[in-house]
Amino acid sequence: MKSSQPSASTRAEEPSATPSVSARTKKPSAEPTGDQPAPRTKEGAIQRYEQYLHALGHEDIDTICEVAGPAAKKAQDQGLGPCTSTYAVVFQMISPAQKKALQTATVDPQRIIVRTPDKIEMPVEAVRSSAAFSESDLGSYTLEYLKDDWYITD
Repeated sequence: MKSSQPSASTRAEEPSATPSVSARTKKPSAEPTGDQPAPRTKEGAIQRYEQYLHALGHEDIDTICEVAGPAAKKAQDQGLGPCTSTYAVVFQMISPAQKKALQTATVDPQRIIVRTPDKIEMPVEAVRSSAAFSESDLGSYTLEYLKDDWYITD
């Protein structure tokens, strides 16, 4: 009778059909939400910004352009190139040590500024990582809740 227990635990260890964060859909999010709206909370904004920071460290252009789409569109309208070519230049400006640090960077919730329930400022001082960042090499960002998710708008 004990032989039935290992088979149950073996089944529990098998990969599930639930998509993981690495199994990206057309709409990446900080955690798999399917078509559910992202949390319209300070914590939701932090998760989304950390997703952006990690993508920057991994040079994941698709995720970056998804999260920073509205800001990238503004920059393009002001004469810069499209998001993909603009961030190709940004990648060259970030040192290998900074890229590695961004892959695991976190945000200090005490240092962000909630302007409205739909608008949150992420100052560079809020980024916690093993490398130092300044306003000139990472900058501060504004995230806004648009279309059921947080996006970098400025």
